[in-house]
Amino acid sequence: MKTDASIQKDVLEQFRWEPFLNAAEIGVSVKNGVVTLSGTVDTFGKKIAAENAAKKISGVKAVVEEIHVKIAPGLQKTDAEIAAAVASTLAWHTAVQEEKIKIRVENGTVTLEGVVDWNYQRTAAVNAIRHIAGVRMVSNFITVKPLVTTSDIQQNIKASLQRSSTIDAKKIHVEVIGGKVILNGHVRSFAEMDDAVFAAWASPGVSTVENKLTIGEPELVL
Repeated sequence: MKTDASIQKDVLEQFRWEPFLNAAEIGVSVKNGVVTLSGTVDTFGKKIAAENAAKKISGVKAVVEEIHVKIAPGLQKTDAEIAAAVASTLAWHTAVQEEKIKIRVENGTVTLEGVVDWNYQRTAAVNAIRHIAGVRMVSNFITVKPLVTTSDIQQNIKASLQRSSTIDAKKIHVEVIGGKVILNGHVRSFAEMDDAVFAAWASPGVSTVENKLTIGEPELVL
């Protein structure tokens, strides 16, 4: 089992490996496998990139993200300018149903609302705009319209988990209530957890994924 010091070292090394990040801007502390990120960056994209980089490291059980976004003077934009840039970016993105998405911007925080057919369209909308200058935060309230039955959703997710080379499907239980998916069980790493959650979201008709997976083997009851 990796020590907290080893995890901290690996996270910092991963930050240095990521070309978009400046490791000197981000503080990393680790306690019992839980990584806390702190510091100040100048774009929302860097904030998300740091969180994603930390999740890649083996031994990480959770990430607490306390990074602040302080927009540099040269990147500051008005809410109207940000809204216009968001609308234009979504309109040009082939994976986004921009006509179904409403945009609101207040003090640099972008709120997205609407209903789409697939979760990848919901995710693509956020990924498309997170590097826009002036954006401090993105609140994603886009929902997914159910298109299939509960049984279909469950079977699709189970089949996807079984096909994956990175997931031990036997240790994951899938429950579906309407469009809500509940994942229970145990995974070996944060990366495997992310893969399982992604597999659940990839099924058509999924509106919510409740992740109850835990990292590590279950404790034996004697």
